[in-house]
Amino acid sequence: MLHSAIVAINNRVLEVTDIVGLRPLTARSIVLSILLGSRPPQLPVAALVEFTTLFGIAAGACRTALSRMVAHGELESVDGGYRLGPSLLERQYQQQMGRSAPSDSWDGTWWFSTVVADRRTVAERRLHRDRMSGARFGELRPDTWLRPANVPAPTGLPLLTRGPIVSGDEIELVHRLWDLDDLDRRAEALIQQLNLTGSELRAGAEIDDALPTAFVVLAATLRHLRTEPQLPASLAPTAGPARLRALYTEVERSFQERLAGFFGRRDVTVLPAPGWSPGLA
Repeated sequence: MLHSAIVAINNRVLEVTDIVGLRPLTARSIVLSILLGSRPPQLPVAALVEFTTLFGIAAGACRTALSRMVAHGELESVDGGYRLGPSLLERQYQQQMGRSAPSDSWDGTWWFSTVVADRRTVAERRLHRDRMSGARFGELRPDTWLRPANVPAPTGLPLLTRGPIVSGDEIELVHRLWDLDDLDRRAEALIQQLNLTGSELRAGAEIDDALPTAFVVLAATLRHLRTEPQLPASLAPTAGPARLRALYTEVERSFQERLAGFFGRRDVTVLPAPGWSPGLA
């Protein structure tokens, strides 16, 4: 009976994973995702092991993944648990910023950043691209990034300037930097899944089969919000991002309540009690 339940849950997770465009979840991605969304980004071993069992992952496989992540610097072992390593803290910050609405005020200036190094490794290029995308910059051409200056720019960029666009159409530029139509379609798909997930979480049943799919949908939403450009109102195409943020907050609250109950029924103590929300590794 238990095996059949896990198979049914995993089939539902795979279905939702495909809909929202995520890769299949592994022990590593589940652990990193739940820690990315935890405030503070630290959980006991028991909590991490118990949570991965919802996805049919054995305790031994989870512990092996934890050890490997420590060896790779992704996690640090502390006080009977694990916390995110320093390399992932910026990603967590970007995700939290993605949940906030952009500033209503914009003075019309833009951030402009470019890379001045002559030679970089492939790993360095990928790291910089990920960082700039997470900072909501758009790439005009290789190593040339810009965005409206209504949000803060990341620190430590090799070359960063700020000023107005003195010629050209800003709306056209925005469409060159981001595929706004695709972003809007993805936001609408996530809104549909969040509505469905919220209904499942609010059903109030004691069983926990709603948690894995909720985790997947919330994680996909945070991934979308991490790079959603947070454009000024004068440049924003639709109200989709605002609707998505509001609905995410509502569903996250239900997820937190159900997850706390899940840990409580398994006598897993989590102190201090964090704000649980699936991040995305």
